[in-house]
Amino acid sequence: MSDYTVRGRSFRTPSDFQAAKRDERKIQAALQKYETVDIAGKEHIIGVLKRGELKFETLLGEDFVDEMEERHQQILQEEEKNQKGKKGKKNKKGSGGKSRTKEKKEKVVKDKPQKEKKKLEDYDAVMQLKIKQEIYLQEKKRRRTVFFCSVIAVFCIGYVIFYYYLYERNSSEYEHLASLKTETEQEETKVHINYTKEEKKELVLLEKYKKLYSQNKSLIGWLKIDDTNIDYPVMQTVNNEYYLDHNYNQKYDKNGSIFLDKDCDITNPGTNMIIYGHHMKSGKMFGKLNLYSSKDYYEKHKYIQFDTIYEEGTYEVMYVFRSRVYNESDIVFKYYQFFEASTPEEFDSNMKEMAKISLYDTGVKATYGDKLITLSTCDNTEEDGRFVVVAKKVK
Repeated sequence: MSDYTVRGRSFRTPSDFQAAKRDERKIQAALQKYETVDIAGKEHIIGVLKRGELKFETLLGEDFVDEMEERHQQILQEEEKNQKGKKGKKNKKGSGGKSRTKEKKEKVVKDKPQKEKKKLEDYDAVMQLKIKQEIYLQEKKRRRTVFFCSVIAVFCIGYVIFYYYLYERNSSEYEHLASLKTETEQEETKVHINYTKEEKKELVLLEKYKKLYSQNKSLIGWLKIDDTNIDYPVMQTVNNEYYLDHNYNQKYDKNGSIFLDKDCDITNPGTNMIIYGHHMKSGKMFGKLNLYSSKDYYEKHKYIQFDTIYEEGTYEVMYVFRSRVYNESDIVFKYYQFFEASTPEEFDSNMKEMAKISLYDTGVKATYGDKLITLSTCDNTEEDGRFVVVAKKVK
């Protein structure tokens, strides 16, 4: 790559470089003339440069004018110093008590002429064109930046408004759902479940959930923890995907719903029923479940109310722990695969694994035959992390 540098300035194109070389020749001629004339001649040359009578094609000219002004001021100061003689050199303070150094600084500031700000018309046609192009490009860049910033601002404001709308809608909808629960004694709704040809079980739909169930047959119960925001219907479908981003009214909702694992059956409950919910930053769903990481919080919220649509239930918290979703090949305790214990030994084995990783000892124990619920939500302390609360049925 060619070095297009003249007097410390670099130029991008050969044409700019040639213009700079022409300016350099003008500068050398002016310097040579300046050195050969007296003070009056020097003043004349400086005046010519300041008035722009000597035309330059590049910024070398402006650099040269500034350089010559400074140089000329130094010459004037030297002349003034020589005229004062030795007597002036020995004096340290003036009549006003000021130091000689201070007087010198004030003199320089006073005598130094104000630099005139050049106007566009002071430059030649080529330089004016370049300046106009640069101004145009800067203005275009500024407008583009303002436009993009405005778009981003509008998007952010819109997102906040939409998020607030969803938050309020979600809150009001769940408050309305809670109000639909009734305690009025009315005619029972019976459901007949046939497990085998010989065995037949009759389940009675609880009166307080009739209205809710009639609106959405995916409702399987209600979960509530006193003095918390956890007071939600519990849903269930044939997969564990739908209610990740749909609410009770089957509308899209990034809060999702609280839902029971697809492999659980409320009509014939197994050992453990696993209930999932999002850990929302707003605190919705299971957003505040991880408060159970504090034993003080647990002491004030020991009991969880979980009703199926057929039976009320109160559960006492046993274990609180952090875990994660593991690979299929990992040989490790996977709480999310524990639904049924077919023997006392299998049940005790699962209890020991939970107790081993529990954050604190609640003192609550369970034996084979007890019914459990497991509340599970995401946890950001590790990749694919989960925060888990396990409770046993006490009534």
